[in-house]
Amino acid sequence: MYGFEGMTFNIHGGYLEAIVRGYRSGLLTAADYNNLCQCETLDDIKMHLSATDYGPYLQNEPSPLHTTTLVEKCTLKLVDEYKHMLCQATEPLSTFLEYITYGHMIDNVVLIVTGTLHERDVQELLEKCHPLGMFDSIATLAVAQNMRDLYRLVLVDTPLAPYFSECITSEDLDDMNIEIMRNTLYKAYLEDFYRFCQKIGGATGEIMSDLLSFEADRRAVNITINSIGTELTREDRKKLYSSFGLLFPYGHEELAICEDVDQVRGVMEKYPPYQAIFSKMSYGESQMLDKAFYEEEVKRLCLSFEQQFHYAVFFAYMRLREQEIRNLMWISECVAQNQKSRVHDSVVFIF
Repeated sequence: MYGFEGMTFNIHGGYLEAIVRGYRSGLLTAADYNNLCQCETLDDIKMHLSATDYGPYLQNEPSPLHTTTLVEKCTLKLVDEYKHMLCQATEPLSTFLEYITYGHMIDNVVLIVTGTLHERDVQELLEKCHPLGMFDSIATLAVAQNMRDLYRLVLVDTPLAPYFSECITSEDLDDMNIEIMRNTLYKAYLEDFYRFCQKIGGATGEIMSDLLSFEADRRAVNITINSIGTELTREDRKKLYSSFGLLFPYGHEELAICEDVDQVRGVMEKYPPYQAIFSKMSYGESQMLDKAFYEEEVKRLCLSFEQQFHYAVFFAYMRLREQEIRNLMWISECVAQNQKSRVHDSVVFIF
């Protein structure tokens, strides 16, 4: 019941909420980012990170350090924290935490299938997979020739199985079909996660509804922009939009018929929360759009920590940590490639 979470929440959720708020205090601050942006080498970055929560994960790494190693170790920290929380969680929080990883599972499936299509080595692809999205039979994805095989041989025993009902076809897998599969799976996953959060209700339902609606709207915009100039029909495009969010249903009707970025902008500027995002872009360009969406998402994720007795803080923490790892990857790449002038282009400050 909304408003009464405080009476019973701490019986099962109090310890873990305290843990996740403690983890959140270890996120890098603006001062940390300013120091990192001034580093000359990856070893300098490692030295700065040694004073943060990442220190123990990087201390035994020999020089010279590589960007992939840095990102791998930072991701390992996130995975360890996630596993610790999952081990301590009881229902419905344990299911909620499992839902957070399904997005990574979808990305991993798509990565393996695409890599196999282009005749890449399976072992090499597995190393690139996100550790939070791993499952037992992932290596056997390489044998699938079409969606039906993919489902029947591999995915029927994974949590993604229910999401495949919408995209099982006998068509051979090619780049276009794989991208449609990714977006169809994501749509089914977001809708399922949204229903689950509504079932939990209370502050969790309210805050997660806002965060997932934002994610659904962002995906709708990205699908629209990426499908401009492709053979995807308006009806096919509309099928990939989630059935909730601020843009549902009238915004989706308008996005489905957009033929260039400026038309997308015209649709989005009718919605006040998205006006600020599109005002940062000049007409005809979409390069800065991802960063503007990430900045808005970070703002919303940080706000979820202002309320207590809800599960959205776990989702927010995982997303903020992932954003932090993206920031570290960008800074490391700029330093490694001697592109210091571009270091601020994609860094999204969290606090």
